[in-house]
Amino acid sequence: MPAEAPADLDRLERAAQARQLTVSCGLDARACTARDDLPGGTRSLLLLSPHEPAFWPAFTDSPEWRDGAPDPMDRWSTRVIGAWAAEIGAIPLYPFGGPPFAPFLAWALASGRVHSSPIGLLVHRGMGLLTSFRGALALRWELTVPPPLSSPCDGCAAPCRTACPVGALGGAGGYDVPACKDHLRQPEGAPCLTAGCLARRACPAGAGHGRIAAHSAYHMRQFLGDT
Repeated sequence: MPAEAPADLDRLERAAQARQLTVSCGLDARACTARDDLPGGTRSLLLLSPHEPAFWPAFTDSPEWRDGAPDPMDRWSTRVIGAWAAEIGAIPLYPFGGPPFAPFLAWALASGRVHSSPIGLLVHRGMGLLTSFRGALALRWELTVPPPLSSPCDGCAAPCRTACPVGALGGAGGYDVPACKDHLRQPEGAPCLTAGCLARRACPAGAGHGRIAAHSAYHMRQFLGDT
């Protein structure tokens, strides 16, 4: 570890927020050494999520957004997280760029701060069903990571189960992607397409997350294959 590397979680979180990111969950040394899906020598793993609402304005002011080339958010993530990792001697990891793809969902669930929701999507106490990751830092030193928390779904009335207008989420067959996309292409799908999935937005845990509607709309367009 370089002498100038941040040694504690608070300093890393401040550095993350300076980059419009936040440390949403992580794995400690014991958890890391028990896994075979991390770079060799990893002693701590931090998963990075957008820091809302600051993320979207910063991203849309970036060269990746302005140059009009494909995959601007992935390229932004690679540049920002890659440069930060180089500064502190970490290994940057990303949920894109495969196959094979890094197992971000498994890492998140193993952290104990992210859980499976009644509709099968990941849920987090701060992000709700808007849980997402832009990358991760594999650290070669031991760090106290954010502690596990109980699921926000415990005791929740689960409004997410009935919020989808076409019942595409939470059914016995899993996520009905064709039904979801077909709905988004219809005029009645505009509320989801322009402001984000109604089922995700129904989650009480994510009510104070601060996700900007334009950010959600961008992901919905990407989901449909639009540029």
